[in-house]
Amino acid sequence: MLVPITRSKFEELIPILAMGAQYKYCWGKWSDFLRRMIISIAAITLVYTLLRVFSPDDVEWQAPVPMVIGGLYWWWEPILLASRRNWQARQFPYSGFWRGEVLDLYVTDNLVREIETVDKKGNLVVIEDIETRLNLELGDETGFSTEISVPLKKAYKSISRGQMVEMIVMSYRPDLSSFAKVSDVYLPDLNLWLSDYPCLRRDAFISTSKRIDDEY
Repeated sequence: MLVPITRSKFEELIPILAMGAQYKYCWGKWSDFLRRMIISIAAITLVYTLLRVFSPDDVEWQAPVPMVIGGLYWWWEPILLASRRNWQARQFPYSGFWRGEVLDLYVTDNLVREIETVDKKGNLVVIEDIETRLNLELGDETGFSTEISVPLKKAYKSISRGQMVEMIVMSYRPDLSSFAKVSDVYLPDLNLWLSDYPCLRRDAFISTSKRIDDEY
């Protein structure tokens, strides 16, 4: 089932500014936070040094604003990253609500990166960073099918073939005859979301799903 949605509804589902779940996703790991803190400290030092060199007499009143902005880089970078992802998704001119089912699912171990290090004996050692992912093939009665891949979680063990799935599809074509991008996937029977990045306002999506059920 594929139902076109209005532009206003689409923009409600994908807000231009980062939501809480999106901010948390873009916050990253401890190493990401540490990197942002180093940049923040460097920004404060750089701003203060430049103002001391070029405006030594006015440094007291010119420094606070740029130093605060630079010093809070650790906090506002995740907002910027999430908002940019949202903006990219909102560039698609047409969208629709799609409902289908799980056709197949399987697990794979994907190589994320290789890290070169040296052991105690001085030998070069390559450490592989492996991520286990759940892959799902989704389809509907029209013959359309697509695949998604998400990091494996314990909650996903309850997913099985034939379960209903819902999502928002994005396209460059008014008739939605081909999809350029898909959103998070929602399994209403399990009240479970599948996503790598939490693209949607989930409360608004569930409301949209219920409204479409009433109309169709």
